Formats: sequence, structure tokens, C-alpha cells
Amino acid sequence: MPLRRRRPIARLATTAVVAGTAANMGAKSAQRSAEAAQAEAAQAEAAPPDAAPVDAAPADEAPPEAAESAQIQELRQLAALKDQGILTEEEFTAKKAQILGL
Repeated sequence: MPLRRRRPIARLATTAVVAGTAANMGAKSAQRSAEAAQAEAAQAEAAPPDAAPVDAAPADEAPPEAAESAQIQELRQLAALKDQGILTEEEFTAKKAQILGL
């Protein structure tokens, strides 16, 4: 029995299915990678200060610029939360005073 060639529409449909599946799997892979990177970043932010490398300087001996930079960064994050309506003005003021040690 001679081999029959598939119809052009069947070839086109098969190609579309393969391409669609590849695109879907690529999107899922990218989404999983983004979620993993976000989780890793969140874990790095939440890591306790004791998790610092042994050869790093202790937090008490950190240069004043680094401490100020951390305070400024935290204040910026709080301001963003206040702008989004997540924090009230009173909560923002109280947390700001706590960070600045007032």
C-alpha cells in the first residue's frame, strides 16, 4: 500500500498545536522562574542579621552611611505603602519615629 501524504490543512493544524503548546510551556516556565526569583528576593529581605557571612563586619560596626541608607530605604518603602493607602498617616508617623529613634 503506497504512503499517502497528509493534507495541507492537517499539517497546518499539527504545526499550530505544536507551536501553541511550546508557547504555553514557555510562558509557564517564565512564570515559575519569576515566582522563584520573587520568593528568593523576599527570603533574602526577611533573612535575620545573624545569617551574614562570617567575614562581614558586624552590624554594630557598620559605617554610618550604610545605616542611614537602610533607614532611608525603609522610610521610602513606608512612604510607598502610605501612598497606596495601606498605611494611615498616624501609622506612618509612628513607624517613622521608631525607625529614626525619636
